[in-house]
Amino acid sequence: MSAAEQAPLKGGALAVTAFALAMGTFTQVLDTTIANVSLPTIAGDLGASTDQSTWIITSFVVANGICVPITGWLMERYGVVRVFALSMLGFTLASFLCGIAWSLESLIAFRTLQGALSGPIIPGSQALMLSIFPRQSRATALAIWSITTLVAPICGPILGGYISDSWHWGWIFLINVPVGLMVVALVFAYLGARETQRRRLPIDTVGLGLLVVWAGALQVMLDTGKNEDWFESSRIVWLAIASLLGFGAFLLWELTEDHPVVDLSLFRNRNFALGTIVFCLGNGVFLANMLLIPLWLQTQLGYTATWAGLVSAPTGAVAVLVTPLVAKMMSRYDARLIATIAFAASAVSYWLRAGLTADASFMAIALPLMVQGISSGSFFIATISILLDGIPQERVPAAAGLSNFARILAAGFSVSLITTFWDRREAFHQSRLAEMTSGFTPVFNQVLALLQNLGLSDLSAKAAISRNMVGQAYLLASVDMFTVSAWLCVLGIVLVWLCHQARPHDTPPAID
Repeated sequence: MSAAEQAPLKGGALAVTAFALAMGTFTQVLDTTIANVSLPTIAGDLGASTDQSTWIITSFVVANGICVPITGWLMERYGVVRVFALSMLGFTLASFLCGIAWSLESLIAFRTLQGALSGPIIPGSQALMLSIFPRQSRATALAIWSITTLVAPICGPILGGYISDSWHWGWIFLINVPVGLMVVALVFAYLGARETQRRRLPIDTVGLGLLVVWAGALQVMLDTGKNEDWFESSRIVWLAIASLLGFGAFLLWELTEDHPVVDLSLFRNRNFALGTIVFCLGNGVFLANMLLIPLWLQTQLGYTATWAGLVSAPTGAVAVLVTPLVAKMMSRYDARLIATIAFAASAVSYWLRAGLTADASFMAIALPLMVQGISSGSFFIATISILLDGIPQERVPAAAGLSNFARILAAGFSVSLITTFWDRREAFHQSRLAEMTSGFTPVFNQVLALLQNLGLSDLSAKAAISRNMVGQAYLLASVDMFTVSAWLCVLGIVLVWLCHQARPHDTPPAID
């Protein structure tokens, strides 16, 4: 029986299965951020440098990015339920191995395995969530999926920092084991008899090989480019050439292959093409700023990793409250209107952040992030409804895999760009501030004299002025990034209204 013909679940079975799928998504997304704040601890324990330890993140992201787009082919070939459950089981085993890793090399190897095996989890959970709910409750299914996708990256730094400070760092991976086993057991129990129709598709080995080459090269370039000064490094240049040539060859091959490993024909659907762009833009800006805020707080304002994570907590809290309301609104209002509200709330949040000062209080920083929660609680539901509009049920896994692959690439670009431009804008502002605080300016001499009167030596006073100048430069760089982010959200509103109106959730999906 095809997925389109499956009857939705009801009552307790629906609640338990939805919970299991949500927890599967939560653990996978959590692992994309939970190790970030733990890198210094892990590096120190394993006798590695901090630069070497960044491969703990890079290896996971690269492997996951390569495997996500082939999800559609895997699920058509072996069935959605089976692929999701086995992926979850493999992810759980790899998490256990990460938790007991005895060296940096072994941890990187197990993180690569973890990222590769977890590729189908997010697209699979999304497809299964939509299949177990009635059509008229599709917004509810997306709301549950969205909450876990939103809350997990916020919980990651908080949980990772707490575990690293209080226990052994291995527990940031070992906590996945009981959750993963529970998810696998529940999925097999409630969905084992609901396997989707399978087709014996041939393996597109050429397309898969080209995908590994260009996507892998691109992800490594994005994750390591900043540390190697981008195109000043011959290694980054060669990675860029490999990704560009590989992508061109991949595109030509997949467009002419009868059974492509990635179904690019989905982009013929206008809403899918534009909706995916909107999805990537909004998510990329969000994730980049979720990285920038803790980075600024920890490096310039003296926040600990735990408190830097807690600043972002209001975003998740508000999103959890808003999402159920948005799910109800989806049956009455145009999804494009909901997406517009999401982008508008984000723009307001970024403009509020652009007004922060170097001595901003915890609440002054947290308030704009509460506004961001309004956007986070509505963005995913609206944009996914738009991009999946008109996609037949049996092609939803492929569409989910492809859109999530695009999301991962966009996140990689946005994180790399925002950290690079943040540092470069800081250098620009510092040079401008240095011009105004040289020994030949009256302001500099007045401040220097004031500090010396307070008991500081000449050298200490100049060092204090220099530290303050660097802090102000990073503040101005952050303001620049927040302002650019706000205008990108305005662009997102324009793109949303280029999409067709999504069909109401109580009507059957169109079959293209």
